[in-house]
Amino acid sequence: MKRWLKISLKIISVIVVLIILTWLAGAFYISKNKKEVLASILSQLNKNLNGKITATSMEPTLLKSFPGVSVSLNGVLLRDSLWNQHKHDLLKAQDIDVSLNVLSLIVGNINIKQIAINNASIYIYTDSTGYSNTSIFKRKPKAEKKSSPKSSALEIKKIDFNKVSLVLDNKKRFKLFNFDIDQVQGRMQYPDSGWTGKIKLMTKVNSFAFNTRKGSFLKDKTLEGTLNAHYSRDLDAVVLNPEILNIGGHPFKIGAKIELGKSAFAINIAVDDILFRDVALLLSPNISSKLLKFGIEKPINIRGNIVDDGSGKYGDPLIKVGITVRDNVVSIPAGKLTACNFDGSFTNRDTVGGIIGDENSSIRFHRLTAKYFNAPLKIDTFTVNNLSRPIATGLVTSQFPLSNLNNSLGTNDFEFKDGTANLRLYCKADIDNFRFTKPVVSGKIQIADADILYIPRKLHLVKSALNINFNQNDLSIQNGHFQLGKSELNVSCSIANFANLYYTAPEKILVNLKMSSPQLYLKEFLPFLGPRTTKKKSGGNKQVVSKELSNVLEVSKMNIRLTVNKAIYDNFLAKNLDADISLRGGGIFFNKISVAHAGGLLSLNGNIMQEAASNSFKINSKISHVSVKDFFYSFDNFGQNTITNKNLKGYLSSLVNISGKISHTGKILPRSINGKVVFNLNNAALVNFDPMVKVGKFAFANRNLSNVEIKNLDGTLNIRGDKVEISPMQINSSALNFNVKGTYALGNGTNVEMDIPLRNPKGDENLTRSEKREARMRGIVLHLKAIDDEKGGIKIRWNKDHD
Repeated sequence: MKRWLKISLKIISVIVVLIILTWLAGAFYISKNKKEVLASILSQLNKNLNGKITATSMEPTLLKSFPGVSVSLNGVLLRDSLWNQHKHDLLKAQDIDVSLNVLSLIVGNINIKQIAINNASIYIYTDSTGYSNTSIFKRKPKAEKKSSPKSSALEIKKIDFNKVSLVLDNKKRFKLFNFDIDQVQGRMQYPDSGWTGKIKLMTKVNSFAFNTRKGSFLKDKTLEGTLNAHYSRDLDAVVLNPEILNIGGHPFKIGAKIELGKSAFAINIAVDDILFRDVALLLSPNISSKLLKFGIEKPINIRGNIVDDGSGKYGDPLIKVGITVRDNVVSIPAGKLTACNFDGSFTNRDTVGGIIGDENSSIRFHRLTAKYFNAPLKIDTFTVNNLSRPIATGLVTSQFPLSNLNNSLGTNDFEFKDGTANLRLYCKADIDNFRFTKPVVSGKIQIADADILYIPRKLHLVKSALNINFNQNDLSIQNGHFQLGKSELNVSCSIANFANLYYTAPEKILVNLKMSSPQLYLKEFLPFLGPRTTKKKSGGNKQVVSKELSNVLEVSKMNIRLTVNKAIYDNFLAKNLDADISLRGGGIFFNKISVAHAGGLLSLNGNIMQEAASNSFKINSKISHVSVKDFFYSFDNFGQNTITNKNLKGYLSSLVNISGKISHTGKILPRSINGKVVFNLNNAALVNFDPMVKVGKFAFANRNLSNVEIKNLDGTLNIRGDKVEISPMQINSSALNFNVKGTYALGNGTNVEMDIPLRNPKGDENLTRSEKREARMRGIVLHLKAIDDEKGGIKIRWNKDHD
């Protein structure tokens, strides 16, 4: 063996032996001087305390810190002078391991190298007056610190926490920080400026509440990572350099500055590729409950700052957050934004120098582009201010084909086959539970060349165009044009307070609609008489929008002023139609309708009420000098086939007050009509009327009863379902004069009495009017009765019971 190697081994052996001997000496010293060593350790620990730390006992743990020596302090307790009032121990530990410098121990000067606090609880308490149990710690003036030799300070190189509960409870400022520390390892250095440390931690957050009235951040999340910290005596502040810290399993880059004297702090946070929901669940409930009403499918990037100036003036710290969203899907209460891009920001102090809190908070979306129900949207800046009573503002622009909206309105009420939409709207609205209320909207929507099917009413509108103008709360439609089948409609309308009522009380919406048409085929509007048809609703958020829109369309009220050059319904042809109509609930109300028809005038009012099986109607009508033949033809002989347009000539004037049933296809249901008809026939004729022809065959074979001319006839008919009650009438005709009364039935129950003088009216043509009246019933009078026969027809017999 070479000489230098032998010498080296001898030196190493000597050093090892010296270390062992020194360690044994230290261990022996501790074993023989437990009380003195414990007192010296406690003295070192008490150097920076206004109070006193105590321990019930001390035991050597010699091998834990070889080549140093260590002891375990048992039953360690640290209490401030007001403990009897608040009952919170500042420190209570089952054991604290203290590692000592052996050489300093031998020379009689205890020098603590490291401390490990195990199975302990630390409770830092501040009461409502601002008193804190941390007042037990001394704060030396800066001059004294500078003049003091470095060796006189307690400088612990290593501090470990194992299984420690740490609570910072500030009743004055409603703060509560509560951690279950599994492990904290701190490696410390002490330059002249203060100290630096590398701190490795693994802990669970029970509470991280800046304001206990609003809940905790990071609730039940784990923190794991390594922090580099520096304490500056001049600033009395701890600075944490930005490092990666895993929070709830996701890496966050966090840096901070904590000003101990002011109890102030500033925290910087950055995280990339994290899910929006995971971020929301890290925040306090008052914030997360609002954020979770939204959703972002793909990961996002976030930058944030949390600053507390220590004044306690506002309770909450100042929060600023920035978010970057690219090509994402964003869920909002009113639907989904697809292909969404924006830069977002949040602050709880929107006005510089203003208060911190929900009242002065704002959310901003910058350069937002997205598709909303396949409609492309562009918003330069959208802002939500005052989260305690949120108000949203923004300018929305979009251009898109209407077909993009297909299958996107939830209930599938509309199908768009063609057309374009161009919108530019400035919106301002309150947000109640993140739903728009009391909106103020200005701008316009232009729809051109639209082909629209409204499915619930089976209405197919083509060649449609309109300009929708929003003037704050009011809405108006101008230059509207629709074509429904062969019908053409020009439309304008106004709706006062539409924007507010749409969300809050759609049943109070009143649409004042003006329509004109060169020609209108009324049959094409019959779907309004039938019940709504629905298609299966699609799920998801878009059902919210569709439900609102469909509900508004059905429950809102509408006043219609309609002027039509020519209106057609099957055989009915009218000119110069002027109508005032209201749609309310399940009813169509004809307030006033006038029309030229069959050479005369017709006016009416009434209503049609929609019901499940059929619709009920009530009509009050005045008919003035219309061709009775054309009138009966137009109305399909009013649902009966006994007296038809083929049996009638002349002109009719009448007052009609009837009610009945009409089918969903617009047909009057047989035997459903009830009411009263007061009429006058002028220059009329009854042609080939079967009961009259039968009377002629029975008693007047030599007279022409197939064409009975009547110059004037007044009568009253009371209609009761399938029966028509004929009030007593005197009929003077070309063939005969007779009196008639009784009941004519469309089914069974006909019982019509007729008193017919055999006197031929033609023989009285030269008599005066009064002479005709006197001579009318002279001579032989036949008393007949028309009743049902066995075959379902009518037979004539003698009326033996005549008056």
